[in-house]
This record gives sequence, structure tokens and C-alpha cells, in this order.
Amino acid sequence: MNAETLFIAFGSNLGNRQDLCDRAVALMRLLPHSTFTAVSSYYETEPVDMEPGQDYPWFYNGVVRLETRLPPERVLTLCQETEQGLGRDRVVRNGSRTMDLDVLFYGQQVINSQTPPLVIPHPRLHQRRFVLAPMAELAPDWVHPQYARTMQALLDALTDVQQVRKLALVPGSCYATRSPCVAHPAK
Repeated sequence: MNAETLFIAFGSNLGNRQDLCDRAVALMRLLPHSTFTAVSSYYETEPVDMEPGQDYPWFYNGVVRLETRLPPERVLTLCQETEQGLGRDRVVRNGSRTMDLDVLFYGQQVINSQTPPLVIPHPRLHQRRFVLAPMAELAPDWVHPQYARTMQALLDALTDVQQVRKLALVPGSCYATRSPCVAHPAK
């Protein structure tokens, strides 16, 4: 299987948002059969599409880019396991969360699978400033395979008023990266 370029969005609005995002980035660096290539800046973003009637904390959001040989269904499973490991409670679908991971793109493939339920590209990413801002930072010329427009063009075309602020934080700074394990010859 050839490697595919994979973009995964991450976000947190519960607990220590920076720590949780740093943990998610560190865990994405460890995905098997994958090479971590980049992470966007962190953005503090106004909540959207949340359950009405509550005042929700703002999110920290970002995007990671990897090259992977994992099939997309396995990527989805690993993202869900990572969310769970970081304390995600799926009881309330559109509520606050410690971690949310969404597969945005798997190369230029368009996937609409029922088992497991998986839609790639993410079906609403072209409408979400909190996704497009970090995507355009990482890959402004990446073309959406269904809309035939770049990430920068999609971002520039948004007419929403959602507030998104780029943060002066170093992504992943809480958890230093480690060198991969290397077998040393016996002496």
C-alpha cells in the first residue's frame, strides 16, 4: 500500500486545553506505519454547532499532517481510541469535550463508508473556520477533491463571523519528541 497524506483535526474545550492538545499531537506522532510531517499552530476558537442553552468554553484547535500506510478505517479507530484515552465522553454528541479528532483528508480519496461510519473528506470542513485556518496554515494549496478549491480559497470565501485567534504557543511543547527506537548491534 502506498503512503497517503493524512490530515487530522484536533480540538479541546475541557480541562487543560493546551495539555490535552499537546498529548494528542504527541500520540499522533506515534501512529504506526505513519510519518508525522507537520502540526499547525494552535487556534483558540469560538464554539460552533453545540447543544443550545449552555455557555461553552472556547476550544483550542489545530491540524496535524502525516504520511501513512494505514487504511482509513484503522486511522478512524485509532483516533477514537485516542479520544477515549484522553477522556472523551461520547454521551453528548455536540457538547464540550476533552478531545475531538476528525479525519479531514486521506490523500485525495473520497470515502463514504457505512461500516464503520466514515466520511472523508470531513463533510463540513469547508464551512468551518476553526478547521480551515489551521489547514490553510499547513497546506494552503491543498485542493479539496469534491469542491476543487484550495484550503486558502475556501477559507477566504467564508462569510461566517466565528472568532478564531492564532495562539502564540508552541504546539507539542509539553511533551518533547523522542527519537524512534533503534536496534543497536550486540557487542
